[in-house]
Amino acid sequence: MGKYELTLQKNPLFAGIEAEELKLLLGCLNVREKRYAKNQFIFFEGDAADRIGCVLSGSVQIMKEDYFGARNIIATIGPDELFGEAFAAAAIDALPLSVIASEESRILLIALRPLLTSCPRSCAFHHTLIQNFVRILARKNLSLIQKIEHVSKRSTREKVLSYLSSVAKARRSDRFTIPFNRQELADYLCADRSALSAVLSKLQDEGIIDFNRSDFTIRHAPEI
Repeated sequence: MGKYELTLQKNPLFAGIEAEELKLLLGCLNVREKRYAKNQFIFFEGDAADRIGCVLSGSVQIMKEDYFGARNIIATIGPDELFGEAFAAAAIDALPLSVIASEESRILLIALRPLLTSCPRSCAFHHTLIQNFVRILARKNLSLIQKIEHVSKRSTREKVLSYLSSVAKARRSDRFTIPFNRQELADYLCADRSALSAVLSKLQDEGIIDFNRSDFTIRHAPEI
């Protein structure tokens, strides 16, 4: 398991766990690495909710499709981040969402039961792992609250400005790259793609933003 250590030591799930401890821990967690091509499903809606994923490289999207095929992107997960942890920890039988690779990705799949159950040796670093896991769940809840704030806006323009403002604040810069193409951004904001494109073009014409594909610059605040 040594090949995972350098990458995993940067992951918040393993914060405070030394390299030698990590070797022992990975043996307890029944981990396995898998590679996924772009647009390949990692978890399907309805799969057993008994494993979580850790992105070693690439990125994945958490998504929900309704009966008619309309897609809602819940979140994009990048390197050193986890996915599926909330549903696995909730002890539900089946996943209510799907997870798809948005590019070629390497994923470490971790069995949930040994993660949440202290090993027979009662090692201190396993307790640290559980504390880290709870902290990650709390932060993910905050991210979902932020998304609700975006999509609850009344107009597509307000949704776009809310989202771009939050990214700029998080990056502490008026120049940034978002992890979505146009259709994905529309799916994330629960907006029509044509309406979204029209709003972006209008904001650019007004001199509020500049953009090129997924690269954005905020020029000045919009008039209220």
